[in-house]
Amino acid sequence: MNPTLPSVALIGFGEVGGILAQELRAQHLAVCAYDSQPSLAMAQKAAACGAVLASSLPQALAGADLVFSAVTAANALAVAQQCAPLLRAGQTWLDLNSVAPNTKRAAAEAVTAGGAGYIDVAVMAPVPPQRLKTPLLLGGADAAEIGARLNALGFNSRVYSASVGEASAIKMCRSVMIKGLEALTTECLRAAQRYGVDQPVLASLHASFPSLGWDEQLPHYLIGRVAEHGKRRAEEMREVVQTLRDVGIEPHQSLATVETQQGLVDAMRAQNLAYSQLTPFVWQTALNKIYPPGD
Repeated sequence: MNPTLPSVALIGFGEVGGILAQELRAQHLAVCAYDSQPSLAMAQKAAACGAVLASSLPQALAGADLVFSAVTAANALAVAQQCAPLLRAGQTWLDLNSVAPNTKRAAAEAVTAGGAGYIDVAVMAPVPPQRLKTPLLLGGADAAEIGARLNALGFNSRVYSASVGEASAIKMCRSVMIKGLEALTTECLRAAQRYGVDQPVLASLHASFPSLGWDEQLPHYLIGRVAEHGKRRAEEMREVVQTLRDVGIEPHQSLATVETQQGLVDAMRAQNLAYSQLTPFVWQTALNKIYPPGD
């Protein structure tokens, strides 16, 4: 290992954690990962790229300079509070989780109490396609310094604010629209399919918004995102609901988005369907399997 490179801990070793491990190990960084629900697949993923899969949080955090938290939105604050007493001055907690600004502020208060640094990281696009080049917005007192270190490692980060919460406010407000569009598309085309008018509906949407791709891949992509990541996205939208309520806005649309995202996941579970059974994803075929006609 190059002693001039930072050592990294990954808390949460799912899709995002796995990608970070692969990319950073390729640059010969020491990477240690921890997940509260380890599996054989995770162990194999870690071994394949040369990362260490820790058996405990103290082991994962002990030698890390940069600590990336990529857990679920529902667990983000609890994990930060659990790790806070184990962190020390000189370590930086990078909170990649999609949660409300006030959730990030509470996490920052816990982490910085012992002298560690905290960075609010808003991940502004899906990670798998662009990997380290996924755009990140940073917030926090040390955001400029940490952003420079991240970009030297190949990340695509930009400092938005020296305060925690503002970068995440951008992500959360954007999610009202992005995840809301996914939910609206799912509801719209599920109904259109039942009435046998899905093609005229798509043709009408394309005529109104010809640049979006309603006549091509957009419906498959939007509904596919719900089928693949609906549980996680519903959790994120619950944080969006809190984001809106924290500034006195009643989240009518966002509450409905939670119901639609979670509802599709629940329907898949009722049919014993995994996303892998729906690929390659074609929305018409998928919805017929998830919501069988006559049910």
